[in-house]
Amino acid sequence: MPISSPAVSLTPGKTLAQAKAAYAPTAGRYLAACTLGLPTIDTVTALRDDGERWARGEASPADYTADIAAARQSYASLVGVPTGFVAIGSQASVLAAMVAASVPDGAEVLCVDGDFSSMVFPFAQQAHRGVVVRHIALDELAEAITTATWLVAFSLVQSATGLLADADRITEAARAHGAFTLCDTTQAAGWMPVRAGDFDATICHAYKWLGAPRGAAFLTVLPAFADRLHPGQAGWYAGLDPWQSCYGPEMTLATDARRFDVSPAWPAWVGARAALGFFASLDPEVVRGHDADLGDALSRGLGVPANGQAIVTWADADGSDLVRLTAAGITASGRAGRARVAFHLWNDRGDVDAVLAALHRG
Repeated sequence: MPISSPAVSLTPGKTLAQAKAAYAPTAGRYLAACTLGLPTIDTVTALRDDGERWARGEASPADYTADIAAARQSYASLVGVPTGFVAIGSQASVLAAMVAASVPDGAEVLCVDGDFSSMVFPFAQQAHRGVVVRHIALDELAEAITTATWLVAFSLVQSATGLLADADRITEAARAHGAFTLCDTTQAAGWMPVRAGDFDATICHAYKWLGAPRGAAFLTVLPAFADRLHPGQAGWYAGLDPWQSCYGPEMTLATDARRFDVSPAWPAWVGARAALGFFASLDPEVVRGHDADLGDALSRGLGVPANGQAIVTWADADGSDLVRLTAAGITASGRAGRARVAFHLWNDRGDVDAVLAALHRG
């Protein structure tokens, strides 16, 4: 039976049951939002309608401006920052690379040992400039920050394990030592509250928990840190007026975070508008309660720590548990020698029971 009740509200007049109904029924049990999120019915409809407009020759580049603006505004609302603090991009690694290229020569960057490569590789690529990257265990990150640290780059939720970073402790230590913070919220935004203004910058690719098409990513940046960044990927869309910035040599970039915009893949932003509008209308605390309750229920059934995580992983070095889940019609994933499942709005207690039954632990 579903773990949620129609009596639990997300927004006035909307319930968890109604939010779940925003998704099409799936053929099997989909427990892989941490790998690839599912689109709502409205998101699929928006993408289909756009494809048909394109096929009829009715699509216009200028018409996508409204989709991008709406998605940017919804994302800003979702993570609690002004719209002018939000830049758009195509991939998390592209946005991280811009930040990495702005690290001063010889400066120190702290990364999490085992973090997703998009938050590691761009900084490692700066070694030719003397940039030093230290890889620190997640639970030791705050203590590793010193006055030599220029930037602390970490994921709020670890992709391989689902572990949550102690963001308050990390940001407090960074401020105390004069270091900046860059937080990847790709595995967090959509299932748990995110306060982007707590960090100097955040990066989020919206194709996981936010259910947007791949190719819609966001950068938030506080003004003081933005002044330290170089928009090395600037193109026409980073211009003060993009449609007057199509040709050189004159360059007048936007004065807010839009100067870090990456030229958009237009169809992706049609879907992103619908997806971000949906999640911006939900109460993230209620979504977290639903997702984490399911994660904790599975954790207890598996005999692993229940930590309020939507992502649950356990040791599966030979991949046999993942094979069992797949054979039972459950879509899951395996990362770093661990089986990994994720719970989101379309899931219920029946999915927990299905996992335990597949693993013969129910």
